[in-house]
Amino acid sequence: MRPPLPCYSSLAARVSAATPAAAKRRRPAAATSCAGPRSTQRAVLLSRAYATQHQRTAKPSFSSSSSSSSSSAARRRAVTPFNDDGGVPWTELSAGEKTARAAQQTFNFGLVAAGVVLTGGVVYFLYTEVFAPGSKVVQFNHAVDRIKADPQCTDVLGGRSTIAAFGEPTWNKWRRARPIASTTRTDAQGEHLLLTFYVRGERAQGTAQVHLVRQPGGGGGFVYRTFYVDVPGYERIYLENAPGSGGGDQAGGGKKTTLFGIKWS
Repeated sequence: MRPPLPCYSSLAARVSAATPAAAKRRRPAAATSCAGPRSTQRAVLLSRAYATQHQRTAKPSFSSSSSSSSSSAARRRAVTPFNDDGGVPWTELSAGEKTARAAQQTFNFGLVAAGVVLTGGVVYFLYTEVFAPGSKVVQFNHAVDRIKADPQCTDVLGGRSTIAAFGEPTWNKWRRARPIASTTRTDAQGEHLLLTFYVRGERAQGTAQVHLVRQPGGGGGFVYRTFYVDVPGYERIYLENAPGSGGGDQAGGGKKTTLFGIKWS
């Protein structure tokens, strides 16, 4: 197969092309004759590329518009008591959505109010049962301190540092977890508080009985009616109002008081 002939096939054409004027006259024709098919193909390719680029640039605008519309629709979804975050203004809510928001806020307010009431109840219980001057815990601790400070109790039970007090035996091995037996009753004489607990030292173990009375009205604190410790093998140790002594924190301590069918001396 023969190779294609060059554009300038004759020597005369080459010589004439050497002159500037001839070159100016023949160059367009030569370029047209030689590059005609290529330029046509290039134009077709350019038109296709332009069409493809136009389609590509048109697609993002459509997708962006659709995404913006979908995002606006998702942003303004129906407000319910479970998904309302307060982002939608009240004026833009429908009647049903306003009802849903009102129900959610009412529930939240009720939950907060219940928490406040519960916290107040816990604080009141802790104060009256643990921290108040007339609470059982305070009276128990005061009675234990008096037992440790009494010479007769330390002689019988043991040294002050070895004396420990605890309540009724339970399945719990910790003595601090044993409940203190207590009874409270109010009559014409006032409010009565009876405590029963156990004391143990390095030498012996005994039972303490405490009877306190607060005058009607509750203006003052508790006063001791009787307070003694029983240790097996020893005489009863009175810390308040021994029979016939007439002393102690309560006048007339020698009189016997009957409470709950029990005579307290």
